[in-house]
Amino acid sequence: MSIHPSALIDPSATLAENVSIGPYCVIEADVEIAEGCALDAQVQVKTHTKLGAHCKVHSGVVLGDVPQDLGFDASSLTYTEIGSHNVFREGFTVHRGTAEDSVTRIGSHCYFMANSHVAHNCDIGDHVIMANGVLLGGYVHIGERAFISGNSVIHQFVHIGRLAMAGGLSGLSQNVPPFCTTHPVHLNSVIGLNTVGMKRAGLSLEERSQVKQIFKIIFRSSLNTTQAIKQCRENFSGSIVDEMLTFIEGSKRGICSYTDG
Repeated sequence: MSIHPSALIDPSATLAENVSIGPYCVIEADVEIAEGCALDAQVQVKTHTKLGAHCKVHSGVVLGDVPQDLGFDASSLTYTEIGSHNVFREGFTVHRGTAEDSVTRIGSHCYFMANSHVAHNCDIGDHVIMANGVLLGGYVHIGERAFISGNSVIHQFVHIGRLAMAGGLSGLSQNVPPFCTTHPVHLNSVIGLNTVGMKRAGLSLEERSQVKQIFKIIFRSSLNTTQAIKQCRENFSGSIVDEMLTFIEGSKRGICSYTDG
């Protein structure tokens, strides 16, 4: 274990044997830091936070601070749970849950670039990438392997599906279905599919073809959403089809609309 003498660590914090804690870090009570984690200078890990194994935390990061919610009761026990093998770049922040006994969760193998923010009660899947300056409101769900480009702003309660990609400066107050790509510098606009991401994730040619056909029916036909889903279910089957259609059916906020640019 390597702990700089200037670091302040609460006696109740649990640190694995082979962690590295840099200068002027602050580790508060009821914190757990698993093996192989490395914290650069001036990192704060706030109370009720669990940090999984082999995470790299760069300077100025704050993990598990209280939520920016005017209704938050400071006496509430709420939590932040972070998986393993994540990278948190300079200035990243994540806040713990707001309601009693609630949790903000971050999966594993994620990359959070400088000055990005995850608000209270968000649920972030594995292998998610958030570029510089991305801001998530409370209760946002980000599916596995989604990519959120720089300075995008995601409204509270929005869901972004697996392998979706948000273009830079996107403003999203509606849900983004799995595999879709949003228009940069636009509000709630889908422009196509994340074909590169689907290939890298190992989706077969048949699966990618089905997604493409469903996209055309949902977004580019004259059918309303209910009619389009019905037609898709009548003509296609499989887990990928069900994932995409179930996401759309369950989108209480509605989904982004199509634009050709």
